[in-house]
Amino acid sequence: MITEKANLFKGQRALDLCTGTGSVAAELAKGVGENGLAVGLDFSRGMLEKAGKKALRLHLSQLHFVQANATQLPFKGSSFHGVTCSHAFYELRGEERDRAINEVARILTGGGRFCLMEHAKPKKQVQRLLFYVRIFFLGARDARKFLTEEGSIFGEGFKNITKMMSPTGQSKLICGEKGG
Repeated sequence: MITEKANLFKGQRALDLCTGTGSVAAELAKGVGENGLAVGLDFSRGMLEKAGKKALRLHLSQLHFVQANATQLPFKGSSFHGVTCSHAFYELRGEERDRAINEVARILTGGGRFCLMEHAKPKKQVQRLLFYVRIFFLGARDARKFLTEEGSIFGEGFKNITKMMSPTGQSKLICGEKGG
């Protein structure tokens, strides 16, 4: 779902932030094809090693991995046509989120899309309590705005912000387009 909403085409460049084991990055690589480029970025060397093995196993030569922080992307401006981040962005604290959003806007081409998928606030009371406890212990004490006003986290550099729920209702997908 997240890779489809990034609106990428064959031959384009895509970045997956906080890629972990590279599952979303692998799907991006398939979407941009052999003549495109997909990059998975994570701060964890261990996760990137697992992701690299996955890329080799899937024969995705257009998929590469970079160890870096989402708040300091090591890429030139306007380098990517689309950026994704799945189930990791809310773990960044307020100021880190702001820096990461600014970095995403910097490295996206005009009209490029940033799509992030996060857990939706559970409807059942016990699961919702556990969800909030997890958010609190991750250090995201300022997460209320992120959880209720998702579009505002994209800032002024993005337009056409959309939000949709996954078919299961357990995740939400928020996408924004870089302003020209």
